[in-house]
Amino acid sequence: MIGMLLDQQVPMEWAFTGPYTIRKRLGHLNAKRIAAMDVDKFVAVCSETPAIHRFPRSMATRIHGLCAALAENYDGKGENVWRDVDDAKILMARLRKLPGYGQEKAEIFIALLGKRFGVRPKDWKKYAGVFSDARPRSVADIYSAATLLKVRGFKQMQRARDTDKQDRPLVRKKSRVKK
Repeated sequence: MIGMLLDQQVPMEWAFTGPYTIRKRLGHLNAKRIAAMDVDKFVAVCSETPAIHRFPRSMATRIHGLCAALAENYDGKGENVWRDVDDAKILMARLRKLPGYGQEKAEIFIALLGKRFGVRPKDWKKYAGVFSDARPRSVADIYSAATLLKVRGFKQMQRARDTDKQDRPLVRKKSRVKK
Protein backbone atom coordinates (compact mmCIF):
# COMPACT_ATOMS: atom_id res chain seq x y z
CA MET A 1 0.00 0.00 0.00
CA ILE A 2 2.92 2.32 0.69
CA GLY A 3 4.42 1.62 -2.73
CA MET A 4 1.12 2.48 -4.37
CA LEU A 5 0.90 5.66 -2.32
CA LEU A 6 4.39 6.65 -3.51
CA ASP A 7 3.60 5.86 -7.16
CA GLN A 8 3.29 9.39 -8.50
CA GLN A 9 5.76 11.76 -10.13
CA VAL A 10 8.61 9.24 -9.81
CA PRO A 11 9.56 6.08 -11.72
CA MET A 12 7.55 3.05 -10.56
CA GLU A 13 10.67 1.22 -9.38
CA TRP A 14 11.55 4.11 -7.08
CA ALA A 15 8.02 4.22 -5.68
CA PHE A 16 7.83 0.51 -5.00
CA THR A 17 11.28 0.29 -3.39
CA GLY A 18 10.16 2.95 -0.91
CA PRO A 19 8.72 0.41 1.56
CA TYR A 20 11.94 -1.64 1.37
CA THR A 21 14.01 1.48 2.03
CA ILE A 22 11.86 2.40 5.03
CA ARG A 23 12.11 -1.13 6.40
CA LYS A 24 15.88 -1.11 5.97
CA ARG A 25 16.20 2.20 7.82
CA LEU A 26 13.76 1.44 10.64
CA GLY A 27 14.34 -2.30 10.94
CA HIS A 28 10.60 -2.88 10.42
CA LEU A 29 7.63 -1.88 8.31
CA ASN A 30 5.04 -2.07 11.06
CA ALA A 31 2.16 0.37 10.56
CA LYS A 32 1.39 0.62 14.29
CA ARG A 33 5.01 1.41 15.14
CA ILE A 34 5.30 3.96 12.32
CA ALA A 35 2.03 5.61 13.41
CA ALA A 36 3.39 5.85 16.97
CA MET A 37 6.55 7.63 15.77
CA ASP A 38 6.89 11.38 15.92
CA VAL A 39 5.98 12.52 12.41
CA ASP A 40 9.07 14.77 12.14
CA LYS A 41 11.34 11.84 13.03
CA PHE A 42 9.63 9.71 10.40
CA VAL A 43 10.02 12.51 7.84
CA ALA A 44 13.73 12.65 8.68
CA VAL A 45 14.07 8.89 8.08
CA CYS A 46 12.30 9.19 4.73
CA SER A 47 14.39 12.21 3.74
CA GLU A 48 17.79 10.54 4.25
CA THR A 49 19.78 10.19 1.05
CA PRO A 50 18.56 8.61 -1.09
CA ALA A 51 15.13 9.95 -0.20
CA ILE A 52 12.13 7.66 -0.61
CA HIS A 53 10.52 10.08 -3.07
CA ARG A 54 11.08 13.23 -5.05
CA PHE A 55 8.98 15.01 -2.40
CA PRO A 56 10.07 13.19 0.77
CA ARG A 57 8.43 15.47 3.38
CA SER A 58 5.02 15.42 1.73
CA MET A 59 5.07 11.70 1.01
CA ALA A 60 6.45 10.77 4.44
CA THR A 61 3.60 12.71 6.03
CA ARG A 62 1.11 10.79 3.86
CA ILE A 63 2.73 7.46 4.73
CA HIS A 64 2.58 8.34 8.42
CA GLY A 65 -1.11 9.20 8.00
CA LEU A 66 -1.73 5.97 6.09
CA CYS A 67 -0.06 3.97 8.85
CA ALA A 68 -2.12 5.82 11.49
CA ALA A 69 -5.33 4.98 9.59
CA LEU A 70 -4.27 1.34 9.24
CA ALA A 71 -3.39 1.17 12.94
CA GLU A 72 -6.66 2.75 14.01
CA ASN A 73 -9.06 0.98 11.64
CA TYR A 74 -7.40 -2.21 10.41
CA ASP A 75 -5.26 -3.52 13.29
CA GLY A 76 -2.18 -2.09 11.55
CA LYS A 77 -2.45 -4.49 8.62
CA GLY A 78 -2.95 -3.33 5.04
CA GLU A 79 -4.50 -6.63 4.02
CA ASN A 80 -7.34 -6.04 6.48
CA VAL A 81 -8.53 -3.24 4.19
CA TRP A 82 -9.65 -5.86 1.64
CA ARG A 83 -9.90 -8.99 3.77
CA ASP A 84 -13.47 -10.30 3.97
CA VAL A 85 -14.76 -7.60 1.59
CA ASP A 86 -17.24 -9.16 -0.81
CA ASP A 87 -18.24 -6.00 -2.69
CA ALA A 88 -15.79 -3.68 -4.46
CA LYS A 89 -18.01 -0.71 -3.59
CA ILE A 90 -17.02 -1.23 0.05
CA LEU A 91 -13.37 -1.69 -0.89
CA MET A 92 -13.42 1.54 -2.91
CA ALA A 93 -14.95 3.43 0.02
CA ARG A 94 -12.30 2.05 2.39
CA LEU A 95 -9.45 2.95 0.05
CA ARG A 96 -10.78 6.47 -0.56
CA LYS A 97 -10.73 7.15 3.18
CA LEU A 98 -7.00 6.41 3.35
CA PRO A 99 -4.54 9.32 3.13
CA GLY A 100 -3.08 9.61 -0.36
CA TYR A 101 -5.66 7.39 -2.04
CA GLY A 102 -7.68 9.45 -4.49
CA GLN A 103 -10.06 8.00 -7.07
CA GLU A 104 -7.47 6.93 -9.65
CA LYS A 105 -5.05 5.46 -7.11
CA ALA A 106 -7.91 3.48 -5.55
CA GLU A 107 -8.98 2.20 -8.98
CA ILE A 108 -5.42 1.11 -9.77
CA PHE A 109 -5.11 -0.59 -6.38
CA ILE A 110 -8.35 -2.51 -6.93
CA ALA A 111 -7.04 -3.57 -10.36
CA LEU A 112 -3.75 -4.61 -8.76
CA LEU A 113 -5.56 -6.74 -6.19
CA GLY A 114 -7.78 -8.31 -8.86
CA LYS A 115 -5.18 -8.91 -11.56
CA ARG A 116 -2.12 -9.80 -9.50
CA PHE A 117 -3.45 -11.24 -6.24
CA GLY A 118 -6.81 -12.78 -7.17
CA VAL A 119 -8.72 -10.51 -4.77
CA ARG A 120 -11.89 -10.02 -6.77
CA PRO A 121 -14.89 -8.86 -4.80
CA LYS A 122 -18.20 -8.39 -6.62
CA ASP A 123 -17.95 -5.66 -9.30
CA TRP A 124 -14.18 -5.30 -8.91
CA LYS A 125 -13.79 -4.56 -12.62
CA LYS A 126 -16.40 -1.80 -12.43
CA TYR A 127 -14.60 -0.15 -9.51
CA ALA A 128 -11.16 -0.64 -11.08
CA GLY A 129 -12.45 1.22 -14.14
CA VAL A 130 -10.25 1.16 -17.23
CA PHE A 131 -7.42 -0.28 -15.13
CA SER A 132 -9.23 -3.65 -15.18
CA ASP A 133 -8.88 -3.97 -18.96
CA ALA A 134 -6.11 -5.78 -20.83
CA ARG A 135 -4.16 -2.66 -21.85
CA PRO A 136 -0.84 -2.26 -20.00
CA ARG A 137 -1.80 0.97 -18.19
CA SER A 138 -0.44 0.70 -14.67
CA VAL A 139 1.48 -1.20 -12.04
CA ALA A 140 -1.46 -3.61 -11.95
CA ASP A 141 -0.23 -4.92 -15.32
CA ILE A 142 3.40 -5.49 -14.36
CA TYR A 143 4.62 -8.97 -13.53
CA SER A 144 7.97 -9.09 -15.35
CA ALA A 145 10.65 -6.88 -16.89
CA ALA A 146 8.90 -7.26 -20.24
CA THR A 147 5.53 -6.08 -18.91
CA LEU A 148 7.24 -3.15 -17.17
CA LEU A 149 8.50 -2.09 -20.60
CA LYS A 150 4.99 -2.49 -22.04
CA VAL A 151 3.52 -0.23 -19.37
CA ARG A 152 6.27 2.32 -19.97
CA GLY A 153 5.61 2.17 -23.71
CA PHE A 154 1.88 2.65 -23.13
CA LYS A 155 2.53 5.71 -20.96
CA GLN A 156 4.87 7.19 -23.58
CA MET A 157 2.27 6.59 -26.28
CA GLN A 158 -0.39 8.28 -24.15
CA ARG A 159 1.84 11.32 -23.57
CA ALA A 160 2.50 11.56 -27.32
CA ARG A 161 -1.27 11.48 -27.89
CA ASP A 162 -1.82 14.05 -25.09
CA THR A 163 -3.99 11.61 -23.16
CA ASP A 164 -3.71 10.26 -19.62
CA LYS A 165 -3.73 6.64 -18.40
CA GLN A 166 -7.51 6.61 -18.69
CA ASP A 167 -7.48 7.84 -22.32
CA ARG A 168 -8.76 11.29 -21.32
CA PRO A 169 -7.30 14.38 -23.03
CA LEU A 170 -4.59 16.05 -20.99
CA VAL A 171 -5.34 19.56 -19.86
CA ARG A 172 -2.25 21.68 -20.34
CA LYS A 173 -1.70 24.60 -18.00
CA LYS A 174 -0.83 27.82 -19.73
CA SER A 175 2.59 29.10 -18.76
CA ARG A 176 2.77 32.44 -17.04
CA VAL A 177 5.59 34.01 -18.96
CA LYS A 178 5.88 37.77 -18.54
CA LYS A 179 6.33 39.77 -21.69
